[in-house]
Amino acid sequence: MTKTFPTFDFEVDAQANGYTRIAGVDEVGRGPLAGPVVAAAVVLDPGNIPDGLNDSKQMSVKRREGLYDILQEVADVSIGEASVREIEEVNILQASYLAMVRAVSGLNTPADFVLVDGSKVPRGLNVPASAIIKGDTRSLSIAAASIVAKVWRDRLMLSLAQQHPGYGWDRNMGYPTKEHKAGLKSHGVTQHHRRTFAPVHKMLWQEEN
Repeated sequence: MTKTFPTFDFEVDAQANGYTRIAGVDEVGRGPLAGPVVAAAVVLDPGNIPDGLNDSKQMSVKRREGLYDILQEVADVSIGEASVREIEEVNILQASYLAMVRAVSGLNTPADFVLVDGSKVPRGLNVPASAIIKGDTRSLSIAAASIVAKVWRDRLMLSLAQQHPGYGWDRNMGYPTKEHKAGLKSHGVTQHHRRTFAPVHKMLWQEEN
């Protein structure tokens, strides 16, 4: 199977329809048991697009970090988060949409069109938008957003790992690995754990009973 890379085609189509500031939006952190869900919005400069943009999951940590730093210099970049408590209150899907809306609204100059990774456009975006399934492998703007969101959240989890050793967050980023689950058994539930997620909920239930 031929490996495909994201292109600027979706952005060019939007430009042909009269839009000038096209943002790509992606989120990271739906699956972890701990930490916020994070979204990034990125508006690329069509004349200065960094080489090598791709789905953040397809590249090494070093490559991601390098592109993250370049994007801060050459693009309009914004981060949006939804907290652990918000995830518990509205569910992870709605929280990820909330983070996306916050990321778009935080851009230095408002976008007039948004390319969203996924199958649905979040409610509350208030900007014309198009949802693109597997967008991080198809659109350069969404690929850029996937890199920014991933690096931002990974750095946050590294910081939380120093405050809460024993869960392996510096390696698993809060995802439900064996190490993380063993840490839950040994050290209990922190304020950064999502109490509505099954393994954490089960742990709390066992403590109560």
